[in-house]
Amino acid sequence: MINNPGKQATVYFAENDFFIGVTPSGHAVTLDTSNERSAGPSPVELLLVALGGCTGVDVIGILKKKRQRVTDYRVEVTGERREEHPRSFKLLRVRHLVKGHNISAQAVAQAIELSDKKYCSVAATLRPTAEILSSFEIIEENHVE
Repeated sequence: MINNPGKQATVYFAENDFFIGVTPSGHAVTLDTSNERSAGPSPVELLLVALGGCTGVDVIGILKKKRQRVTDYRVEVTGERREEHPRSFKLLRVRHLVKGHNISAQAVAQAIELSDKKYCSVAATLRPTAEILSSFEIIEENHVE
């Protein structure tokens, strides 16, 4: 195992446009910076995943506390980048798809707002330079009895 103490991420060059990123908790992920090959996620792709994961954890946790009967949930994140370098994101669209039984639209909207404005540190980090637009869809689960 690669030594990675504390709250430090370490990224190792592994030749041929590959890098190995090691998280502070010791998990390794292969990064591919070759656009042609795309054998692993790029750093920018991981940023989209980080935003989806951060808000997803918040939203599902809040919906559970609100006793919503969620049977499936996913977050889709897309981004538009600036043309000029460093090509940072200018707009991020976060779409929450919530499936379940009698899900309250108000509960979902409140959960997303709490995540976006209060809890999600990834969104708070990105928001000074990127607009984040959130939306949601509720899919009613059919009862099979």
